[in-house]
Amino acid sequence: MSWDIFVQDLPPEARSVKDVPDEFHPHPLGRREDVIGRIRSVFPDADFEDPSWGRLQKDGYSIDISIGDLEEVGGVTLHVRGSDDAVGAVVKLIEAIGGRAVDSWTGELFDQAIALHSIRRWRAYLEEI
Repeated sequence: MSWDIFVQDLPPEARSVKDVPDEFHPHPLGRREDVIGRIRSVFPDADFEDPSWGRLQKDGYSIDISIGDLEEVGGVTLHVRGSDDAVGAVVKLIEAIGGRAVDSWTGELFDQAIALHSIRRWRAYLEEI
């Protein structure tokens, strides 16, 4: 189980997920090798031995990076586990990948100001189960 962040092309004018029109069709984020290159520009140690599923392992947290098998990347999912330090890495990854993100714990557009609350909710949930 992880705190998941979904990155894709979303309308820049959307302030909330409900502001994304039903008929909106996101553009690809780019070719897989380009997306991996952008990720490695901020985290050169990201492991992409499997180009469809990367891994970023740091002291205190890890992030699995699901890119998929298609040459044109429609979206990227970040599967985050660990400490609050992961939030800064998530912000850097979203910026490097391009597009905007949805926070699985709020169901809303990723907001750096409340991301710490989200990851802490995820950890509290893990402790409960």
